[in-house]
Amino acid sequence: MKAFITKLIHREDGASALEYALLAAMVAVVIATFVTPIGDAIGVIFTSIQTALTPAP
Repeated sequence: MKAFITKLIHREDGASALEYALLAAMVAVVIATFVTPIGDAIGVIFTSIQTALTPAP
């Protein structure tokens, strides 16, 4: 078991896969952080457009 872990630590191809996984996780965090505020801002814009287009009673 110890030999397996030592061999796993010294392999370099697993490192690139780990780096890609970390990069994907960071991109997901950034997207999750900015999607909600942008969606709210777009909602406000559409609401103001709808209000401007609605005729007064």
